[in-house]
Amino acid sequence: MRDPILLPLDQAELTVDLSGSLMRRTVHPSGLRVLTELMPSARSASIGFWVGVGSRDEQSERDDAPGSLGSTHFLEHLLFKGTPTRDAYEIATSFDRIGAEHNALTAKEYTCYYAKVRDADLTDAVTVLADMVTNSVLDPEEFETERGVILEELAMAADDLADVASEQLFEEVLRDHPLGRPIGGLPETIRGARRDDVERHYRDRYDPSTLVVTAAGAVDHDALVAQVLAALNASPEERWHTDRAAAPVRRAQGSDAPTAASSGAPSTGATAALSEPRVCVTARPSEQINLMIGADGIRSGDPRRFAFGIMNSVLGGGMSSRLFQEIREKRGLAYTAYSFGASYSDAGLFGIYAGTAPEKAADVLELSRLELQRIADAGITEEEHERALGQIAGSSALALEDSDTRMGRLARAELGAGELYDLDSSLERFTAVTSEEITSIAAEIAARPLSVVAVGDVSRSTLRASE
Repeated sequence: MRDPILLPLDQAELTVDLSGSLMRRTVHPSGLRVLTELMPSARSASIGFWVGVGSRDEQSERDDAPGSLGSTHFLEHLLFKGTPTRDAYEIATSFDRIGAEHNALTAKEYTCYYAKVRDADLTDAVTVLADMVTNSVLDPEEFETERGVILEELAMAADDLADVASEQLFEEVLRDHPLGRPIGGLPETIRGARRDDVERHYRDRYDPSTLVVTAAGAVDHDALVAQVLAALNASPEERWHTDRAAAPVRRAQGSDAPTAASSGAPSTGATAALSEPRVCVTARPSEQINLMIGADGIRSGDPRRFAFGIMNSVLGGGMSSRLFQEIREKRGLAYTAYSFGASYSDAGLFGIYAGTAPEKAADVLELSRLELQRIADAGITEEEHERALGQIAGSSALALEDSDTRMGRLARAELGAGELYDLDSSLERFTAVTSEEITSIAAEIAARPLSVVAVGDVSRSTLRASE
């Protein structure tokens, strides 16, 4: 079985043949990391500026400020609003002029600003993205405008009851851990946000040591490294200059390891074990109840994640899965039902979702628990095992046809455990999983106290908060 490709922080250069594509990596003395994957015959490229800072790294309070909750997402918006050389309209037209697909995302452990462009326009995309990330002015008027935009974004999410249920599930399962907080903040924290707090978050957390630039498709590695270094050194902000040596930052892995997105970031450890089931029932006008069931899952670096992937595929990973067949196809209790996992450096979450009529919610809950327990007690069949392997192999191969997926894979490996699994080495590990390992991970999750979240017209439901 082939080992993963290791990404040591003290190795300046790395070149690896990925069976049809060429991956290169440069670690600059400033802490900046640049990774590329050259895809033969590609005529476009996807590029991302990834900062190893997410919503979990926000501080809830400071001695001199009310806190920074929501600052990471707020900052993501503001970096599109202008630099000393480009206002918000010029940033937008710079991308539109070259037909770029561009956006940004804030996650719990990182933030990314990205674009997909034709090969001839990659230099333009690098120039604008670098300017945004390193030179944002955080204009006070734009700050107030974006406050309103973000409040509308949160209001839109609050109208999506599946989103509401998802946020509540994270809060119930992960409890006081920073991973349990909403990525976008809360309306009250956004209303109370101060520009000085967001600017402090920007200056404290954004610098070359936390920056990872990844690109996949038609990309020249050496040219990209030179362009990024030139952009950083041209910044009026001295903290971005690459003539100072600094250690690149990678989030710690492991259940008891503290994490820090940058020096001075709050240290946070793993979640405490949930001692008893929790039920959260939220009454909202709706024709359905959005039902979610969850428990502590597995960390991103857990070697059992391959067994978990197969178990999750069989339980709720597709139309032939047990949940879909039992809940929808055989009984008609829901339009959709599925299971999922979310893994982070020091914690994880396992969940099941179904949208169903209020009077059917208790039946769906019981069936969901039963199907998980059936795998925990008796495992899966050989046919299910083979089907899950085929589903994982096919979906993984299809995803890697897209340069966006390859670009993101590089970044998550670099920002995470520092291990890159190509398609073949990953599938080898899935194939090596035994039936006993699948049963074991299912049994471990089934034995954990389950949290239940129900959002909708609970007045017609047999579910109660005291269940």
